Amino acid sequence: MFEIKVPSLGESENEATLITWLKDVGDAVHVDDIIAEIESDKITMEITATESGVLTEQLVAEEDTVEPTQVIGWIDTSVDVTTQGSKFEQASVESISQPNAPLQSEAQGWAEREVIREPMSRVRKRIATHLKHAQNTAAILTTFNEVNMQPIMTMRKNYQADFTAKFGVKLGFMSFFSKACALACAEFPVVNAYIDGDDVVYHNYIDMGIAVSTDHGLIVPVLRDVGLKSFAEIEQGIIDLAVKARDGGLTPDDLQGGTIAITNGGVFGSMLSTPILNTPQSAILGMHTITQRAVVEGENIVARPMMYVALSYDHRLIDGKDAVQFLVRVKTLLEQPQAFDLGL
Repeated sequence: MFEIKVPSLGESENEATLITWLKDVGDAVHVDDIIAEIESDKITMEITATESGVLTEQLVAEEDTVEPTQVIGWIDTSVDVTTQGSKFEQASVESISQPNAPLQSEAQGWAEREVIREPMSRVRKRIATHLKHAQNTAAILTTFNEVNMQPIMTMRKNYQADFTAKFGVKLGFMSFFSKACALACAEFPVVNAYIDGDDVVYHNYIDMGIAVSTDHGLIVPVLRDVGLKSFAEIEQGIIDLAVKARDGGLTPDDLQGGTIAITNGGVFGSMLSTPILNTPQSAILGMHTITQRAVVEGENIVARPMMYVALSYDHRLIDGKDAVQFLVRVKTLLEQPQAFDLGL
């Protein structure tokens, strides 16, 4: 018999909620199958099988509170399950391909008025608490600027094939913004610092929080040592974090220790926004959608792909002058990308 245990939740968390069992008692279980999902205050995690067998017992029910290392079920590893399929595998195609359709009416959209009440998930409650804490504690201001994205777009077009062939990842926009922020933080270290009680904590490294939208809400995993990473390492690191976030594979350590953050509302079409701080961090850069706009160059009016950028910052620590100059420096770096080393 093999124990199914709750994995470590990180130093700051002592309990979680079992959201769902993905295997029923009697189901065949193979190595790396997802058996259950748990949700802590910060993330949703998958519990996977490390042994093959048959799930013989579930010791906790869905919505029960569980703790790290707690045994929540048993797998019988003495049965040969190589030819067995789970109940999910045996489900009919018809039952999978024909989900229940919502009640709709051609005339009025919905057949009847309905109010649905459901409890907030632990992750959503944690997000709400965290964001309200940021508003209640930090003196949040936002400064704006705009970036002419034509130089970066031209550079990506010219070097995309070589970059992808050499590194196996595409040259995106995030690596440019991450590098620009890292360089600007070196010039304005207060933007990369935060308040801890009566102290200011400075960092000689850049651990950048990258906001990722998931089915469970917005989470901000951390990409370590951005200032030391190459463009390819940044692009691959962001991809890895995004995949882990959306697949439920993040660990608590992936979410801790960021020094500054970036969020890209532009992927959803946002033209302009005021990002909220991911406390205790003191600054977050907001990217937005790229649109063709008329701009003046010399004495000419030309169409250029422009992006509004925003920097929300904690005014308790960061003066407006530093915030503005930081964002201007980011703008300058992005509009002169030929200074960046792509590693080609």
